[in-house]
Amino acid sequence: MQARKIALGFVAVVAVAAAAGWFSLDKETRGVLATLPTNKDLLFWNQDQRDAAFRALDHLTLVAKNHVVPAGPAPSPLPPGPPLALPVDVDAFMAGQRSAAVLVVHDGKLRLERYGLGFDASGRWTSFSVAKSVTSMLVGAALKDGYIRSMDDKLTDYIPEMKGSAYEVVTVRQLLTMTSGVRWIENYSDPTSDVARFNNHKPEDGVDALVSYLRQLPRAAPPGTRWNYSTGETNLVGILVAQATKKPLATYLSEKIWVPAGMEQQATWILSRTGKEISGCCLQATPRDYARFGQFVLDGAKVNGQSIVPDGWLTEATTSRVSIDQPGRGYGYQWWTWDDGTFRAIGIFGQGIFLDPKRRLVIVTNANWAGGARDSEAARKRDAFYKAVQKAVDDEATKAKSP
Repeated sequence: MQARKIALGFVAVVAVAAAAGWFSLDKETRGVLATLPTNKDLLFWNQDQRDAAFRALDHLTLVAKNHVVPAGPAPSPLPPGPPLALPVDVDAFMAGQRSAAVLVVHDGKLRLERYGLGFDASGRWTSFSVAKSVTSMLVGAALKDGYIRSMDDKLTDYIPEMKGSAYEVVTVRQLLTMTSGVRWIENYSDPTSDVARFNNHKPEDGVDALVSYLRQLPRAAPPGTRWNYSTGETNLVGILVAQATKKPLATYLSEKIWVPAGMEQQATWILSRTGKEISGCCLQATPRDYARFGQFVLDGAKVNGQSIVPDGWLTEATTSRVSIDQPGRGYGYQWWTWDDGTFRAIGIFGQGIFLDPKRRLVIVTNANWAGGARDSEAARKRDAFYKAVQKAVDDEATKAKSP
């Protein structure tokens, strides 16, 4: 279901900016995008256009612009480990996924690093909804820093423009777990859905476009009683953090994670029409830095031995807070959770960060699925790959214990 949920405002950003960004692209990318997408919905771009655009979204935004997330001067090491003996054909897996990158980090060591689609370690690939989990970590940091007082604070304490709306009784916790109860329909095949109507919404003067649209929506269920996936609400989380910290999200991300966690390259975060980072989407980073982010979370989000989030908060964030009516799965604070203790950041078209605390595993996948944003067969095969990596690690551990 979530595969058809693209970050709110993204399609309009790209449509407006594509022509302006065209001449900033390298010759190879211009060749692939020889016919610029004319449909505003990237779900209908052809495969070649997506191959080029997913590595170049921050070049296609000269009009919409992006904020840079600076990295620090000292990248954290990703030392190579021995090649992982996988019981699967990695080449075949990557071909089936149409993979741009597959990385496996085990116990802090890079055990597998492969690239495809002409992509390499130096490029930035877009995250899509993987950015939601990054945004979640910024909420935790803002709590630790005192910018947000409590997860049970009302949203309107930080975004007063939502007073008088259905969001007036919604808490920060309910927003993070997507249980606000406010009606939201995110269906890109339906021109009457909220995501389609939002793209044509004209906000009141001086009001953020997202706030302007969301505050007119009706209530569908009591707060905290129903889970409903909404990229619009993740974008609202981003506005909350920015207003609480009085900093752009890109700046706060650099301060709290990108620099202290030792990311190797700067990232970029695409902006909405009203100049705010699209926090439910559209962070661009290198695959190795996605892996570093995963390792940072796996290590307890610590800087100099101290976590950037409150005690116990990370466990709450990465374990089920709400049922999503799928056996063995749940939803935390913008993280997808599994009952076996693993959790994931997931984005459409095959983007993902898989974390397994028990095995000390981080698996990064960047891709452009042939079946489009929603490719259930590709998702199934990716799950099988995760299990194959887990088995390889378990087999190593068993062999190491043998006399």
